[in-house]
Amino acid sequence: MGVDAPGSTNTRFGGGAERSGPLRPGALAAALGSTSVLLAASVLGLVLAFAEKAPCRSGAWNDYAKQFQRACYTDIYPLYYGERLSAGKVPYTGHPVEYPVLIGGAMQAAAWLVRNVGAPVRGREFFDVTVALLAVCAVAGVLATARAAAPDRRAQALMVALSPALILNAFVNWDLIALALTALGIAAWAARRTVWAGALLGLAVAAKFYPLVVFGPLLLLCLRAGRLRQFGQALAAAALAWLAVDLPVMIAAPSGWAHFYVFSKDRGADWGSIWYMLEHFNVPVLGNGELSSVNKMSAAFFAAACAAIAILALAAPRRPRLPQLCFLVLAAFLMTNKVWSPQYVVWLVPLVVLARPRLGGYALWQVAELGYFYAIWGYLIYVITGPGTSGAVGPGLYFTALAARFAAVLLLCALVVRDIICPERDVVRGDGDTDDPAGGVLDGAPDRLVLAVAREF
Repeated sequence: MGVDAPGSTNTRFGGGAERSGPLRPGALAAALGSTSVLLAASVLGLVLAFAEKAPCRSGAWNDYAKQFQRACYTDIYPLYYGERLSAGKVPYTGHPVEYPVLIGGAMQAAAWLVRNVGAPVRGREFFDVTVALLAVCAVAGVLATARAAAPDRRAQALMVALSPALILNAFVNWDLIALALTALGIAAWAARRTVWAGALLGLAVAAKFYPLVVFGPLLLLCLRAGRLRQFGQALAAAALAWLAVDLPVMIAAPSGWAHFYVFSKDRGADWGSIWYMLEHFNVPVLGNGELSSVNKMSAAFFAAACAAIAILALAAPRRPRLPQLCFLVLAAFLMTNKVWSPQYVVWLVPLVVLARPRLGGYALWQVAELGYFYAIWGYLIYVITGPGTSGAVGPGLYFTALAARFAAVLLLCALVVRDIICPERDVVRGDGDTDDPAGGVLDGAPDRLVLAVAREF
């Protein structure tokens, strides 16, 4: 779809019938992808997200079962007390925090802003201030996703702004900060601002560890296109940005800074992961609950998936688009990771939309994510208070929802791989002229290195 440029010979200004007729598909896509429409959609999605947490703001988060029965649980409120922010403790220096430094900084900033609020409502106000920050990040993420798409496909960012799964999980944790910085980094790369892209992605890694998945695909694609100098610039900028945030905390509170990494390594198979299901059903070998075994198996399967993705990146008949590889690596990480919390869907949404902006697979995946969102809260009721409690979900239904989500993401991976192997099926490249709108210096660049097995595709 395209929009005629001003002055194009295809633009017609005949009579009133022409002006009052229905919008052409290209004009409609341009209107839906406009900044004003994307802003309005983002605000609508955020209002719905905030309304979804209203029962907890009214007190349900002080009742263990009720916060899950109303499906309004959030980490933000309990961690205000659990991380000792309510007692004036500073993250890392005064109390270890299980999140990277930029998230700890956001927690401290919100705690400082509500420090003079009365104690009975201070936790709620901490949540509200945090929500305001996350809302700004969500809007930035939507607009950045639109900028990373092709000019005539920016309306696909509506699939981020109005994603049902993102709306439900937006304010569960601080993940929207990393989403915004990652999307902005990809948009900067798309605009060929390699240093800015690296800096934004480095800050994203300082917020959550998952944005690291962008650098592997960038390396592979730059290697194939002979653009390693630009990759080096982005990597150096990312390292400097990450160090600018992390190094002061590493020096001031080394044990507090390291807590996140130690916590991640020492965490066993947990909610949402395939390992948790295998362990629950005592599956031989793969269901081994020993921590060291789970760590090794998780790392081995992720490494194998990354190796397969690397071969695909270098051997595909046409160089894959950047969002396609980023999605595949992130999906591989989630499917092989020891924990897969419901809010991790926030990480996936922009990459799914950029990698494969087709409604069918997207809708099926969203349904699976919604099913898991409600199943996990019911299962927590079952585990803690027993099967007789209202809203409890037993193991059978819970693990069915877990497997359905896993299968939905796996299906999306298969569809993206098919689009890479058969690029004529890729809707983004369907016009025959578009290459990689998010690719920046990779967009339209000739290949310099292709594996010989490309002839086998």
